[in-house]
Amino acid sequence: MQRIKFEDLKAEFKRVLIKKGADEATADLSAQLIAETSCDGIYSHGVNRFPRVVEYIDKGYINLKAKPTRTKQMEAFERWDGNLGLGNVNAKLAMDRAIELARKYGIGAVALANTNHWLRGGTYGWQAAEAGCVGICWTNTQPNMPAWGAKDRRIGNNPFIMSIPREGGHVVVDLAMAQFSYGQMEATAMRGDMLPVPGGYDENGDISCDPAAISKTWRVLPIGFWKGSSMSIVLDLVAAVLSGGRSTKRVGDLGSDEYGLSQVLIALDATQVAGEDYLAEAVNEVLDNIRASERVDPDTAIRYPGQKELATRNDNLINGIPVDDAVWNRIRAM
Repeated sequence: MQRIKFEDLKAEFKRVLIKKGADEATADLSAQLIAETSCDGIYSHGVNRFPRVVEYIDKGYINLKAKPTRTKQMEAFERWDGNLGLGNVNAKLAMDRAIELARKYGIGAVALANTNHWLRGGTYGWQAAEAGCVGICWTNTQPNMPAWGAKDRRIGNNPFIMSIPREGGHVVVDLAMAQFSYGQMEATAMRGDMLPVPGGYDENGDISCDPAAISKTWRVLPIGFWKGSSMSIVLDLVAAVLSGGRSTKRVGDLGSDEYGLSQVLIALDATQVAGEDYLAEAVNEVLDNIRASERVDPDTAIRYPGQKELATRNDNLINGIPVDDAVWNRIRAM
């Protein structure tokens, strides 16, 4: 494990994307987003995921020349086709548009069809919060989780994100409908660690904390058991219906790889709706109350969603971003 400066990590991502055929602006934006994800400590959806992005480019799932195009406009709501472009670039541009609509209407929503994995979904929550907006967004996925009571995978872990702007540290929650995302389990397995709580079932049908064993079966646990399963189904349906794109079932029909996804990105202009003073007062009052909770462990602080990422970002900007040697060598050789 070595620590790589943010600028050096971004430069490697950009170099590879340009080599694969991306134009300068697209490569720079995608590389910036992947480096930011890694800097915030979400390595599973940043630097560790980058080799798979390149693999999907080589397989033709990602079209580096493609740009998203609008297919329907209804005042504060729009449909866009991602045209199988880079997933993080498509999602960034879609949230940009949602924010632009929110400035005009108070709320803006973009439903995005035919796009690719957006990497860290929380990126677009942070993006909305930076613009002074409440952000709400989600994506469907390939079938990678059993419905509650089932053994075979037919629903997705469909990550869901919400964010609230706050001076001094935005509140951002980014969660999959599975107890652990596959990226988290992969990163945990790479470190040789076990999951802190059970995350699914092994090949014997036993509940397990072993990320490698769970990944083999695809029998991940949905968050809240039947509740997470239900949320996954509804998020998938809304994304497919609003975008006119593929459901998780139809993504699965494409094969074992994950592309051609449907996403929804929503922004609400919180400053315009609530006013700066009330927004700050309401958010800080709630967070202060939570942080004043009686602790189970006196040495472990109570954190709000997004606080850990902000602290990790500051540390990694100073000391460099931790990168597994094998991953770094693989990227450098591309």
